[in-house]
Amino acid sequence: METRYIKTNGIQLQVRMIGPSDGKPIFLLHGFPDFWFTWEKQMEALAASGFRVIAPDQRGYNHSDKPLEKEAYRQRILAADIMGLADALGYDTISLAGHDFGGIVAWSIATLYPARVQKLAIISAPHFLASMKYSRTNTSQKFKSWYVLFFQLPFLPERLIKAFNYRVLRKSMPKSLSPQLLKRYLSAWSQPNAIHTMVNWYRGFVDGVKSREIQYGQIDIPTHILWGEQDKYLEVGLAELSLKQCTEGRLTVFDKTSHWVMHERSNEVNAILLKHFSSL
Repeated sequence: METRYIKTNGIQLQVRMIGPSDGKPIFLLHGFPDFWFTWEKQMEALAASGFRVIAPDQRGYNHSDKPLEKEAYRQRILAADIMGLADALGYDTISLAGHDFGGIVAWSIATLYPARVQKLAIISAPHFLASMKYSRTNTSQKFKSWYVLFFQLPFLPERLIKAFNYRVLRKSMPKSLSPQLLKRYLSAWSQPNAIHTMVNWYRGFVDGVKSREIQYGQIDIPTHILWGEQDKYLEVGLAELSLKQCTEGRLTVFDKTSHWVMHERSNEVNAILLKHFSSL
């Protein structure tokens, strides 16, 4: 696996790449509080089938640059990071898979740059319009999303997250996570300013919503949505409404599976992604 540091959109991202250099490009976008290595099993499977797989640490994470101001984490900027990365690597069109906040960035890219995205896979991340519609009528989802509002507070979220060796984050991860992988997470969370800039993703997102930064609408790109039935942060209803925003979409819901679909159902996820991207 190759590691490169690539400049894009005024910053530098750490990027991990695997697969033949002439393979069709698939970009994998992690969410909170993840890093590129949340995709390792998918990267290996896709690369073995001939794809060129690109998994960046997005801005604010791990060994990528970490602008301190929350304005640097608007969706339009995060989307431009990835398209600038595609430009730097010489790709006119790409395919995307995103999990959690990485999935939200993928929705944003598909909205802002539809001609540059061939296929889209979304894991545990609602389309913006689905999220707005669902939250208006669903009290339980509002309760589950309490942390989004909490993260708007200054200083306190960072202090809570860092307390007791990142106990809040450790408790949020799947129980099946190996001690070796957890050690890698702890190392990434411990990078200078990382917790502050990771939380700024939520602050920047809410600011963008208030300013109506992006006009989200129907997605015409072939899209496969994957969801865990027991996701304690995002209800399945969000996935069903997100599917309605796709003119050419499919939805797979995994029973007995949490938010961390790629960890808990890696073999099934690999198979779905391979099938979805195979016609590229």
